[in-house]
Parts: sequence; structure tokens; C-alpha cells
Amino acid sequence: MLPLPTTADLFAAQARLRPFLAPTPLRASTWLSERAGGPAFLKLESLNLTHSFKIRGAFNALLRLVADHPDPATRPVVVTASAGNHGRAMACAADPLGVRVVIFTPSTSPRTKRDAIRRHGAELHDDTPTYDEAERAACAYATAHGGMYISPYNHPDVIAGAGTVGLEVVEACPDVGTVFVPLGGGGLASGVGLALRAAAARARVVGVEAAASTPFTTSLARGRITTIEPGPTLADGLAGNLEPGAMTFPLVQRVVDEVVVVSEDALRAALRGMAAAEHLIIEGSAAVAVAAMAGPHTPSEGPAVALVTGANIDIEKLVDVLRA
Repeated sequence: MLPLPTTADLFAAQARLRPFLAPTPLRASTWLSERAGGPAFLKLESLNLTHSFKIRGAFNALLRLVADHPDPATRPVVVTASAGNHGRAMACAADPLGVRVVIFTPSTSPRTKRDAIRRHGAELHDDTPTYDEAERAACAYATAHGGMYISPYNHPDVIAGAGTVGLEVVEACPDVGTVFVPLGGGGLASGVGLALRAAAARARVVGVEAAASTPFTTSLARGRITTIEPGPTLADGLAGNLEPGAMTFPLVQRVVDEVVVVSEDALRAALRGMAAAEHLIIEGSAAVAVAAMAGPHTPSEGPAVALVTGANIDIEKLVDVLRA
């Protein structure tokens, strides 16, 4: 079993990523400040390389792999499953590092994400109907071909890379009061929670799930990882179950203060609000944090930050939401 990531791993990841990734903007939002009843900011990971925070964990994991296997001839093939953004990030990071990656996504993954994976030259398998089945297929492939499976959330290097978002939030806003974090597999929430516990101990971390897929709400209530039946959602990148024994479950228990749920109507309103008030295109998985901040989930004392985690949405889906 892989070890849980530590605060030291986050700072090491930040130093490792510095030559490759610039810090993303933390932008004040008048629109959200009015709804939250206090200073509100957007952490724009949607402006990151590959238009998603996932590039942080992907680069960190592959840089560690290359350091451990400097000879390309002995370097294992990397296999991963993804709803789309992690796969795109792995393909982008693998290209300049000379790592071969094989990526499994569901057939329902947004076309914009799958097309980007192919453009980077990665081997893509996108013929399973759900994320859970893509994950099982990826694990089976890695076992059969001697590959190294790197989970999009259940891996210490991926979590540490994602946690650098939290370090940047504190650097830009030392008195942050609440951070709203999209919650799917829990890698981002785990990393951000570790960062805030170390650098801004009084800040609250609020994980936000889409109502159609609530593995953490369900599992936390029962005290153990519990299988759910995910439904269709605009937040496609968050939908799915946790791996059995996922390290993110005990981490979320430890470093996330609250988990809330937002509806599909709230996601649509958040996408429209971001386009109208902020002139920003975001994807449904990023909209959950905005929806929570704009809705009834009152931030704690101090500035509130919504992590805008990605912008990879199919144009047809965006047009449908904006037209409604």
C-alpha cells in the first residue's frame, strides 16, 4: 500500500512543479461577494495548463517516476483512468518527459477532453460506458502488461501536486476563511486540506459534491467507503465511486470540515453566472464550488475562495446551459 502524503510532500511538489507551472490567479468576485455576504475570490485553475488543476498532480507524479527511472528503457508504461481532465493532464505531461501513457476514459467523457488526449499522442481507450468501468479496465490492463497504475486521485504524488493549489491560496490570501473544493475522488480536497492545516489552520475546507454522485456524503455518514449508483450530471468529472481502500477517505475525514451537496439546477445557474458576471467559461465539475458559495452555504469569517478547477466543457453542452 502506498503511504499517505504529508505536508512535506506538498512543499516538495511545489518546488518540483515551479519550473513547469506558474501560479494561477486568485481573482476577487463582486458577483459572488454579494451572494456570500463577504469577500469572495475565485482560484482560476481553469487558466492552468490543460485548463484544469489536474496538470499539477500529473506532472508531479510523472516527474517522480522519471527521477526514479532515469533510463527510458527501464521506465514502466503508465496506465491511468480518468473522466477526462486527469487523462489530458497525464498525456500533456508525459509528452515532454518521454513517458508512455495509456489512458482509459468512459465513452461519455466530454469530446473536448478525449480529443486533447489524442492530440498529445497518448494511447486512449474510451469504450466503457462509465467511469467505474474505465477504472477497472485500466487496473486490469496495468496488471496484464506490467504497467504502473497511477490513480487520478488515490495516489500520494497526485494528491501532493493537487495540494499545491492550497499553498498558493494561502500565499495570496493569508487570512482566508473558507475554501470551497469540488469533491469527486477526493484527491484535491485531501491535498488542499493538508495545505490549509499546515499554513492556515483556522480556515475551513468545504467539499462540494453534485447531488447525482455523492460517494463521500454517503460514505462519511456510514463511516466506511460505500458504493453508490452515480446519476447523470453536468459535473461529469466528479461522478463515480471511490476505489476500495482509497487513501482519500481517511484524509477527507481528517482535513475536510464539511461536505455539502448542490443540485443540477444550481450547477446550471453557476455556469450561467460565471459566463455573465465573470466572462469565464468553466465546466460543470468546477461549477459545484461556485454553486455552493453562491447558494445557502454561508462561508466562515474571513475571505471565501471557490476553486474553479477546470474549463473543459463541450461547446454544445455549454450552449444548451446558456440558452436555458
